[in-house]
Amino acid sequence: MAHAAEHAIEETTTGLNHRKMLMWIFLGSDCMFFAALVATYMVYRGQSITGPYPIDIIDVPITTISTFVLLCSSFAMVQALAATNRDDQRGIRIWLLATAILGAIFIGFQIFEFNHFKNAGLTLGTNLFGATFFTLTGFHGAHVTVGIIWLLGMLVVAMKGRLGPASSLDVELVGLYWHFVDIVWIIIFTLLYLIAGFDTGPAALPGG
Repeated sequence: MAHAAEHAIEETTTGLNHRKMLMWIFLGSDCMFFAALVATYMVYRGQSITGPYPIDIIDVPITTISTFVLLCSSFAMVQALAATNRDDQRGIRIWLLATAILGAIFIGFQIFEFNHFKNAGLTLGTNLFGATFFTLTGFHGAHVTVGIIWLLGMLVVAMKGRLGPASSLDVELVGLYWHFVDIVWIIIFTLLYLIAGFDTGPAALPGG
C-alpha cells in the first residue's frame, strides 16, 4: 500500500512518473545538443584546408567492432531490467556488470582511436575535421562514461540486495539513458564513419 501511494504521488497529470518525465525532458534537450554538433560537423565536412582528412585515418572496421560492442551493451541493459522485474538478484548483478564492462570496452576503443589520430597528426586544433570530430565524439564518450558510473552505482545497490521489482524504475531510467547514448552513436557512426569517411579534403569540393 505504501509503495502504491508513493507511486501515485510521483505520477504527473499525464500519467507518467515525475522522474521518468524529467528523464525524457533531459534526453530531448540532449538530443537537440547532439543534433547541433552533428549539423556543425556536416556543414564543415570536407572543408579542411590541411590534412589529415577522414579518408586518411578513419578505420571503419575497428569502429564497427566497437559499435557492435555498444549494441551488445544495450542487450545486456534490457536483460538487467528484465532480471529486476522478476527479482532475479544474481541476474541483476550479472547484467548490470556486463553492461558497464561493455561500455568500458567501447571507451577503450575510443581512447585507442583518439591516440591513433593523434599519432597521425590529427588533434582538436589541427583542422576543421579535427575540431568537429573530437568535439562530437568526445561529448558522446563523456556521456558513455557517465552511464558507466551510473551503472556501477546501481551495481553497488544491487550487491546490497536493494534492487527488485519495487525499484525497477531506477533501472529503467538508467536503461533509457543508456539506450539513448547507443542510438546517438549509431547516428554518429553512420554520418562520421560510413559516409563522411569518404571525404578526401578540399579536392573533393567543387573548384577544389
